[in-house]
Amino acid sequence: MTFSTLGARSLTLATLAVLLLTGSVPALAEESGAERAFAGAGAAAEARDGTEFQPSGKPLGLDVSGHQGEVNWAEVKRKGATFAYVKATEGTGFKNPRFAQQYQGSYDVGLIRGSYHFALPDRSSGAAQASYFLGNGGGWSGDGRTLPGALDIEYNPYGPACYGKSPADMVAWIRDFSQTYAQRAKRHPTIYTTTNWWKTCTGNSAEFGKTNPLWLARYADAPGERPAGWDWHTFWQFNDKGTFPGDQNEFNGSLERLQLFAKG
Repeated sequence: MTFSTLGARSLTLATLAVLLLTGSVPALAEESGAERAFAGAGAAAEARDGTEFQPSGKPLGLDVSGHQGEVNWAEVKRKGATFAYVKATEGTGFKNPRFAQQYQGSYDVGLIRGSYHFALPDRSSGAAQASYFLGNGGGWSGDGRTLPGALDIEYNPYGPACYGKSPADMVAWIRDFSQTYAQRAKRHPTIYTTTNWWKTCTGNSAEFGKTNPLWLARYADAPGERPAGWDWHTFWQFNDKGTFPGDQNEFNGSLERLQLFAKG
C-alpha cells in the first residue's frame, strides 16, 4: 500500500495515471526480494490536482509494510494515531520480515491494530492466499484491540492491471478469499481498493458491500465515489505521506465506533 522509493518514484503522477488506466504497469521485482514499489499508486492516480486533506476530528491511523522498517510506535502514538494496519503477507510466498515488531509494537503502545494481505490473484486461489494470510499473522480476535484482516486488492505491480482475469473471474477470486477467511476468522475481511480499479477489474461488482468493510484508497481532500455495493466506507487512505510513517488513514466514525468495530 505504500508508493515506495524504488524505481517507480521516477514516474510523474500524470504518467503513472496513464499507465494505470491503460493497464500498462511496469514489471518490478517481486516483494519476496524487495518491498513492492507500486502498491497504492492507484489512489494517487485518482486524486484531484491541487487538493489536500483537512483533518476532520475522526480517528487517524496508518498502514505500514516492511518498507518502513522498525517503527517508533511510542512516537506514532504521541502524534495522535489511534489505529494501524500492518502488512503480513503477499501471495503465498512472502512474509513481512518486520511484521512482529510492527504488529506487536503497535499493540503494546495501545493502538488498535490489524494486518493486511497483498493479493496476487494470478498466482494461486483466493482460498490458498487466505489460508496463508491466516497462518502468518492475519487472524482476528474479539479483544477490542484487533481489526479484522484486510485484503489489499489493487493494480498489479508485476504485470497486467487485472492480473489477466475477467471481471467475473476476479469477483470469484475475491469471494473465495473472503469466504475462506470468514469461515476461519469469524469476521469478513476488510477490502482495500480504489474505485477505479474496482470498476475496471470487477466490473464494479456490488456483491461485497453488505458483508465486507470498505477501506477506500484515494489521495485527495475527500473520499469521493465509492465502488458499487458500499453505502459508506469504514477506512479512507488519503495520502502516502504525512504525520505518521507509511500511508495516512482515517476511520469513518468516532473512537467509540472504532472500538466497537474492532470488537466485532
